[in-house]
Amino acid sequence: MPGGKRDPRAALEGTPPGRQMSAYLQHLAVERGMALNTVAAYRRDLARYAAFLQARGVGSAEAVDRHTLTDFAQALRDGSDGGSPLSARSAARCVVAVRGLHRFWALEGTTPDNPAVDLHPPSVGQRLPKAISVAEVTAILESVPTETEAGQRDRALLEFLYSTGARISEAVGLDVDDLHLERPKDGPAVVRLFGKGSKERIVPLGSYAANALDSYLVRGRPVLAAKGVGTAALFLNVRGGRLSRQSAWTVLKAAAERAGIDKPVSPHTLRHSFATHLLEGGADVRVVQELLGHASVTTTQVYTRVTAETLREVYAAAHPRALA
Repeated sequence: MPGGKRDPRAALEGTPPGRQMSAYLQHLAVERGMALNTVAAYRRDLARYAAFLQARGVGSAEAVDRHTLTDFAQALRDGSDGGSPLSARSAARCVVAVRGLHRFWALEGTTPDNPAVDLHPPSVGQRLPKAISVAEVTAILESVPTETEAGQRDRALLEFLYSTGARISEAVGLDVDDLHLERPKDGPAVVRLFGKGSKERIVPLGSYAANALDSYLVRGRPVLAAKGVGTAALFLNVRGGRLSRQSAWTVLKAAAERAGIDKPVSPHTLRHSFATHLLEGGADVRVVQELLGHASVTTTQVYTRVTAETLREVYAAAHPRALA
């Protein structure tokens, strides 16, 4: 942002247009039910926009015109507003936030029209998810030593991530009561996950994950919980509090290093691998959509292209007349 790092909340409250943006952020959080992390990202983007308007001498929402918006979109890419130049993907996210803001202002009557109606985010090339093989996932999971309470937690966490395809924020946000490890006669154990916008879904747990969680709940978690002041969180840190996303990422990174995996591996890699391996095993894309918590099947269909590419590679390598 211009002038170095600034607190997004202070940046908004410090300008007249910024103060007019606060109602939009409240609308996103309360009426749209957006996740806190998403609202925080919108706040950062709009803080840069507010600073840009202030530097241009734009004193209110009504004074914004199409030229102002075009100049801001350009500034996102080249940093001419004093902020860091953004990638096409990050600039597109910021433009989407600004478009939504102006649409909200027009609907609420804050402005007579929407000057951002023709503002389009920069084209972003489709980034295919990167999955790792089943053998690599297995090596990571089996690299975790379970002699300590923290090790039991780590094994349960990683088995859980791969078994459910959960986002890391969903996993660390779990409470013990969200688990249902008693397996019915006709199916697996299940877990209740809360995705983006607090949308709830029920996801099955594989037997490996269920067994690892059961072991952690019996042997590991009580010892970790005794070090804290009492929390309902499922995954605990060594002080007995809720495990953070950063700590969970570190758990996976350490396991990948022990397994000798030399490619980048993140919690989202396990989510990608979960989806890809299900589709390669014959799962219907709409079932995978439900398991991942995607609002639209088009989001999930990117994995079908990954699987198709794998099929082409296998065909080219295996068929005797595939290549001239």
